[in-house]
Formats: sequence, C-alpha cells, structure tokens
Amino acid sequence: MGTEKSTGTKVFSLSGHIKRPGNYEVELGFNLKKLIYDPEYGGGILNDKKLKGVIPGGASTPLLTEDMIDVGLDYEALVDAGSMLGSGAVIVFHEETCIVWVMLKLIHFFRHESCGKCTPCRQGTAWLEQLIHRIEQGNGKPGDIEKIDDICGNILGRTICPLGDAAVMPIQSAIKLYRDEWDYHIVHKKCLVKSDFAF
Repeated sequence: MGTEKSTGTKVFSLSGHIKRPGNYEVELGFNLKKLIYDPEYGGGILNDKKLKGVIPGGASTPLLTEDMIDVGLDYEALVDAGSMLGSGAVIVFHEETCIVWVMLKLIHFFRHESCGKCTPCRQGTAWLEQLIHRIEQGNGKPGDIEKIDDICGNILGRTICPLGDAAVMPIQSAIKLYRDEWDYHIVHKKCLVKSDFAF
C-alpha cells in the first residue's frame, strides 16, 4: 500500500475553494488532481471556477499551480514537483484569489507564532509582514519584491527551529510562480484579481 518509498495511507485535509472540503484518507501516492476534482473526493473547484493554485502540505509548503497538480501525494513526488507533503493540509485557491493577500495572511500567522529567540525569524518575519502589507495595500515600491526575496533568503536555514523556513518557503514560491501579480500590485497600486477567500 502506498509507494515503494512512501508506504501506507495518510489523512489529507482538503479545504479552501473546494466543493467537498473534508478529511480524506488515501494511499500515499494518490493523485492530487484526482483528490481535488474526483466527485468521490473534492468534487472540483467551488462555483466551477478555474483553479489558480494549491498549497499541498499545509501553510509552510511551496505552492503548486494548476499545471503542476497531476502529481502523487507522497514525499518524493511532491519534492520533485517543488513542494512538500508536510502535514497533508491541502488548501485550494480559485482564479479570483489574490496570492499577495494569501501571503500576507500566512506571514501574519508565522510572525505571530515566532518565539522571538532567533533574530532572523523575529526581525525577518516582521519585515516581511510590513513589506507584503504595503504591497497588498497598493503602496508597494520598485525593489520591494527583490527585498522580500532577499529577506527570505536570509531567514531560510538560519533559525534554530523550522518556523523560519516554514514562513518563507510559500512566499518564495508565490513570487516565483505568480510574479505578475506582485508586479501588478506595485505598478497599478491595486489587485489584479478580486479576492473573496477567507481563512
């Protein structure tokens, strides 16, 4: 049961813009796209909108775009796809979700959860929240995205516990995969899409 290296089953918590949110126990290696779209599982995107992205393993894992989700839910396959299995909390976003807004909510959580012992995490998460908030509010400046990426690089691998890494990995992936949205916020001082996602 499962794959050669990832054996057994795992409970995946499917949430977000999904028709049938819930907890689904499946074999490791189960196809993520099937979990989202199969009528026996997620049943597709809420209101039949287009899928924009997925956080496949909880808030600390890098995002996957629509063309990346035909992948097995196991440790090796998700690493190969550029993400991680993590906790198995699969969060689905439809086409009207503002990725910058999502990153603001995530970094707010991680900044709040930081114990403050490590300077990179204590100061870095606070700076990231300030910068992303500024961009999301329409007050971003040229160079802000590069500054965010630089701060993320100075947090990653430099903290005592994994919270620092957890805080920056989704941000780094969001910049890489959705750079056009970040740029739009800064150039046009507003969001590229309407966002009605709520945590």
